[in-house]
Amino acid sequence: MESGSRSSHDKLAILVGGGPAPGINGVIASAAIEAINCGLEVIGLNDGFKWLVAGDASHVTELRIRDVSRIHFTGGSILRTSRTNPARNEQHLERAVQTLTELGVRYLLCIGGDDTTYGAAKIAERCRGRIGVATVPKTIDNDLPLPENAVTFGFETARAAGTAIIESLMEDARTTGRWYLAVTMGRKSGSLALGMCKSAGATLAVIPEEFSGEYIELDAVVDTIVGAIIKRAAYGRDDGVALVAEGIAERLNPETLKTLSNSSLDAYGHLHLADIPLGWLLRDRIREALEGLNLGTTVVAKDIGYELRCAKPVPFDVEYTRTLGYGAVRYLLNGGSGALIAITGGRVTPVNLEDLRDPQTGRIRVRMVDVGTESFEVARSYMIRLELSDFQEPECSKLASHTNLSPQAFAERFLTAVKATSASP
Repeated sequence: MESGSRSSHDKLAILVGGGPAPGINGVIASAAIEAINCGLEVIGLNDGFKWLVAGDASHVTELRIRDVSRIHFTGGSILRTSRTNPARNEQHLERAVQTLTELGVRYLLCIGGDDTTYGAAKIAERCRGRIGVATVPKTIDNDLPLPENAVTFGFETARAAGTAIIESLMEDARTTGRWYLAVTMGRKSGSLALGMCKSAGATLAVIPEEFSGEYIELDAVVDTIVGAIIKRAAYGRDDGVALVAEGIAERLNPETLKTLSNSSLDAYGHLHLADIPLGWLLRDRIREALEGLNLGTTVVAKDIGYELRCAKPVPFDVEYTRTLGYGAVRYLLNGGSGALIAITGGRVTPVNLEDLRDPQTGRIRVRMVDVGTESFEVARSYMIRLELSDFQEPECSKLASHTNLSPQAFAERFLTAVKATSASP
């Protein structure tokens, strides 16, 4: 439907799905203002898809310009959010579409990550144009496959806020002579952990993408960090900060996962990673390994994640989200539906949701860190961790001298962990 043929009763509904990310309110504000200026009524659907799949049309908020004009620089979501999956089954999907129809919704804007995008794609497929559907990519994990490798909104703010925390931990580690083990968000992609490490100049980051094979052995992660502690000691330093992406937990050997927690699955079939005590588990295993090597290093676990999701957005995300919200409305009013709104070269670029699906799973593809790029190479080159060259003499003897192992025993112990990573220089 062209903008000139719109009914005066056309209505735009906006919802937010998944975890919070800085910049959500910027999208809501710019989309609502542009829609109202184009003659639409705008409503906010509270709590994501939660009430839609319940067939409840009462949890809505009218959005007026005076309600949203100054929210773009605030964190959180004025519409709240949830992880309810509208495509969990046929009943959920049908009720969601029926409730939208009952509300008189002509256009639906979904703000979310890969799971929300998947739900929106299923709704667009079911509506067949009766309701125009667009999504805006939101996730601090930076794991949606956007054109030209563009970042998802919220990532830059999360990286900046996380970098400030890491810098403080680095100073505390130096002052007190200890190591911090910081577990960061990133369900599958290690982009946030790597970005924070690179920006702060932390000692090392351990991310899922660098490990070859389907599963990651816990011992390989432990020895990667223990090896870094030893190498740092050989440089005369007893302090450091290691970042670990939480997605490591999801790729652990299934037998190992069974022993970690009684974690259930969320509405999209994912493990509740927050229920898996990865930081504490690694801390205890690392302490045990250090004691066995006669190293009296203090290791402290620290989770970094929830405090990043509702941070006040940095100017990049404020500016970025205002363009995304505006672009989404213009796309819908020009007759578009079933696309994710991206920005390439300063221009709004709709990407067909079908093109984002994994042909094998039907789910939205996840963008992983490309360990073959110069960007990753630079990050690795500044980390302190064992490399293949460290097992040659005289380096191997120098490193082994900081433990109770012979050079041969040191190589036998740690070479396996180094070879486990496909990104080993």
